[in-house]
Amino acid sequence: MHHIVFVTAPSIEVARELASGILENRLAACVNLVPGVESHYWWEGKLCEETEVLMVLKTTGEKLAALEAFVLAAHPYDTPEFVALKIESGSARYLDWISESVGPGSNL
Repeated sequence: MHHIVFVTAPSIEVARELASGILENRLAACVNLVPGVESHYWWEGKLCEETEVLMVLKTTGEKLAALEAFVLAAHPYDTPEFVALKIESGSARYLDWISESVGPGSNL
């Protein structure tokens, strides 16, 4: 099973640092960074508005728990977003590439 994971970061620098660690540890095959996301949310009883970077990660079910642990440990937010959605269907070649990229001994 493959997943798309959404994580937000406070800046492009933080997002790049997280992406590097995630990729170096083979926890995701790809991390897309989408800067300029305007986020509106409740936090500690207050309505907040911030500009963030949306991170879109592609990984496997086998790596999902380790990816979450990494994000929670490395992220500067007290409660970072970590939302995973199962990929129900997709290009077989692309899904195979995800598996190969995060698999043991990958040399891609």
